[in-house]
Amino acid sequence: MKFLELLKVILYGIVEGITEWLPISSTGHLLLVDEFATLKQPEAFKEMFFVVIQLGAILAVVVLFWHKMWPFRRRKPNQPLSAAIKQKTVSMWLKVAVACVPSAVLGLLLDDYLEAHFGNPTSIATMLIVYGVAFILIERWNRHNTPRYKTLEDITWPVAFGIGLFQVLSMIPGTSRSGATIIGALLLGTSRTAAAEFTFFLAVPTMIGASALKLTKFGFAFTGWQVVVLLVGMVVAFTVSLFVIRFLMDFIKKHDFTAFGWYRIALGIVVLVYFLLIK
Repeated sequence: MKFLELLKVILYGIVEGITEWLPISSTGHLLLVDEFATLKQPEAFKEMFFVVIQLGAILAVVVLFWHKMWPFRRRKPNQPLSAAIKQKTVSMWLKVAVACVPSAVLGLLLDDYLEAHFGNPTSIATMLIVYGVAFILIERWNRHNTPRYKTLEDITWPVAFGIGLFQVLSMIPGTSRSGATIIGALLLGTSRTAAAEFTFFLAVPTMIGASALKLTKFGFAFTGWQVVVLLVGMVVAFTVSLFVIRFLMDFIKKHDFTAFGWYRIALGIVVLVYFLLIK
């Protein structure tokens, strides 16, 4: 039985690794997976698992973008410390910190409320459809606009904070954290590449904080098997994310996000039909 359970965990990791970075809502997909391949674990553990498994996906960002994330150069002999610091990288991380403030504050205040009132299939499906339509409309509006902020370094402090405000929307299950921040970044005038990269970097402190919150609520009271489940899910999510992030960065060089909008609408309809009419 544990072998079958392990296969389910691998499936969860694959789904998480794909949907964490594509703006299609990992919550909506994990909801469907849990319906047909339910983990035999207490609800408290599964609620924590669905969040903490994302740390594996986050580690993939760190590996792929380490050269941009690490703020120090190799220090030469007799070189002052200030000369070994990458000022642009430090500035970027400070902007990410500013962008984290809205969701950090509201996350502590509203996490339980939003989970209780919006963590149901109808709400999740609605958010899938609403933001799917938003992607389509925004891309049509954005088609003839020239981005004001073409690279990560171009993003200003107000724009970073604005993207952070949009990230707050992703606290409602089914919205998609990457979807909310990418939509916000596009509306604020960034290029698709800059929007995606800032979203990746913003995910690191955001998901570490969210995972810490869930682990604290769970109480770190793991059984040995639960530790295995969590680690396997994270490793699979990490491995899959390495490929998905590369795919997304290549994809947006030639395409916009419209296809993801249509996919979200289709998935939202499937979720509504299944949970309201079939189940």
